[in-house]
Amino acid sequence: MAAALVAMGQASQSVDIATPRTLRRQMSWPFKSRSPNWKDFDRDLTEEWRRAEFSLHKKRVIINVSGLRFETQLETLSRFPDTLLGNPDKLSKYYDPVRMEYFFDRHRPSAEAILTYYQTGGVLKRPMEAPVDVFTDELRFFEMGEDNIVSFRYEEGYVKKQPVHKPKGDLRKKIWRITEDPKSSLIAKHFSYTSVFFILLSTCVASLETLSDYIGELSMEESRFTNPFFILEIGVTVWFVIEMALRLTGIVNKRAYGRSCLGVLDIMSVLPLFFNVIAMLAIRDAQTLHTVLRCTRTIRALRILKLSRHSRGLKLMGKTLAGSLSDIAMLLGFMAILIVLFAAGIFFVEESDPDSHFHSIPEAFWWALVTMVTLGYGDMYPQTPGGKFVGSVCAVAGILTVALPVPVIVTNFDTMYNLREDEATEEDNED
Repeated sequence: MAAALVAMGQASQSVDIATPRTLRRQMSWPFKSRSPNWKDFDRDLTEEWRRAEFSLHKKRVIINVSGLRFETQLETLSRFPDTLLGNPDKLSKYYDPVRMEYFFDRHRPSAEAILTYYQTGGVLKRPMEAPVDVFTDELRFFEMGEDNIVSFRYEEGYVKKQPVHKPKGDLRKKIWRITEDPKSSLIAKHFSYTSVFFILLSTCVASLETLSDYIGELSMEESRFTNPFFILEIGVTVWFVIEMALRLTGIVNKRAYGRSCLGVLDIMSVLPLFFNVIAMLAIRDAQTLHTVLRCTRTIRALRILKLSRHSRGLKLMGKTLAGSLSDIAMLLGFMAILIVLFAAGIFFVEESDPDSHFHSIPEAFWWALVTMVTLGYGDMYPQTPGGKFVGSVCAVAGILTVALPVPVIVTNFDTMYNLREDEATEEDNED
């Protein structure tokens, strides 16, 4: 009995137990030192089956990302040949001939999302457990393309900062930092505060000139050039000229500056004084001069928009309105249609009343507009029961029409407010 047990033990030592690891080793030994050959699949199968099995094995690839193994087809990866996984030449550097797989020591949760990008034909979604910066680094490592990275970061609330064209000279760089970057130095901060002060001073001067006690002083020939408001306007304009000259000195692309909204405002802010001087020298009639000064005073009121250069809130509001132009156009279109309908309705309903305020449909346009926006000046109002009914329907329709696009505009503002700018690279800044 003992001899039989010893013999069985020796037999078990000479033959490996058929564990999964043993079977895997027995099946993979032909491929450790060379590429698989279809003759290695020589089983009890027909010739066609063996060739089909070998062809399927040749098209399959195993990707190991820090111990997490993925198995896919080479045809799937070749959909995007410009990426790391889709380019066989780049991918060959990471091949492990012993394990017959491609090994990457990278972030494991991000690898699953990147492989899904190939399988779905271009759908890229960040896993919840992968931070934005880590997932961005993985996209750059696997060469997923700058367009995909920018699009992904935009969905996450990041936008690429526009490259800044800095001047080359040291003096011009200092001037550029003073005028364009208030946080760069104490001088730049004081320059920004001074600019805001003169903008507010100019607005106050343009407003105080319209008071009944001072409105005609600039028109009087004996006090045209000695008026305190005119002297203040000279000081404000001198500062605006100095500011614009410094900006033109520091800015590289002067043509783009002249075409920008802020550049146009800078130019318009210095023109009213010259128009006023020419008018006061050439025009003797006080009434005609007063009309000209009134027009230039309107242009001076636009200087308040220069505050958008120093206020992030005004910049966001401008971007929101620019991004919501289609929604605003839709709102104006609906309003125009309803104004015409309700103006026609109130005219025909109130036409029989001898004391009616609505003598024509164009005159009723004003009533329909102020009623739809719930303003109601009271200069025109319906008096008959039918007219009051039409007015009630007009007010309700106006509330609904104005309220519908407002959430879209608010959403656009919230999106703009939450956007964070990626820092531009040094190469972008130099270009």
